[in-house]
Amino acid sequence: REAGVRDLKNKIEKIFRKVALQIASSKDFQGPVRVTPENLNDFVGKIPFNSEKIFKVTPPGVAVGLAWTSMGGATLYIEAVSLKGSDKKASIKATGNLGSVMKESVEIAYSFAAFALEHYDSSNEFFNKSMVHLHVPEGATPKDGPSAGITIVTALLSLAMDKPIRQRLAMTGELTLSGKVLPVGGIREKIIAARRSDIDTVVLPKGNEKDWEELPDFLREGIEPSFVENYRDVFPLAFNGEVEQWEKAF
Repeated sequence: REAGVRDLKNKIEKIFRKVALQIASSKDFQGPVRVTPENLNDFVGKIPFNSEKIFKVTPPGVAVGLAWTSMGGATLYIEAVSLKGSDKKASIKATGNLGSVMKESVEIAYSFAAFALEHYDSSNEFFNKSMVHLHVPEGATPKDGPSAGITIVTALLSLAMDKPIRQRLAMTGELTLSGKVLPVGGIREKIIAARRSDIDTVVLPKGNEKDWEELPDFLREGIEPSFVENYRDVFPLAFNGEVEQWEKAF
């Protein structure tokens, strides 16, 4: 969650101090001391951050976004579930300590998802009959900004169609009400977060293509980017095909 060079130096010095203590406190010390992945915790303590990967396999209603935070990039899981019943009206509520801009993104995404599904599959009346609860985990962490727009739409469509999105795929991009995908910031940090979470495909706004090209090769290696200008370009990437039917909807 940081550049790591200073902390790396501190950890190496900590190992030296512990080895020096072993040597000084033992009358019959026999070296050398080997530091391996198996005994590293004994020298530097437990790993400070757990994996951000919440799901091994994302179910319908869950999409993976990429976010910029004050501590660098992070993966952002968007979860959506439906609440059906005679007393439930078609609506959406959002939780997860969201700021005002992100709440607006939820409303835009909900309206666009309902519009898009009506044109894609008019027989699917999910958004006319279901109350949707959308949640962004780690509720103690404040979240704001517009860059989760396309991720929220994808989670909602995944729930409505009862179809999981492509695995090991993450995305970032602001969405307009007409489906345009606008560029966002923090691409470097977001790609680092994708690497940490074993993501192999990222969906980025076309306007961020230059930011991708400026990244060093070691960050880009093993990650396939897809640059999009409209949500119609996102849908086939997230749901593995069905391009013709989706394009006819627009």
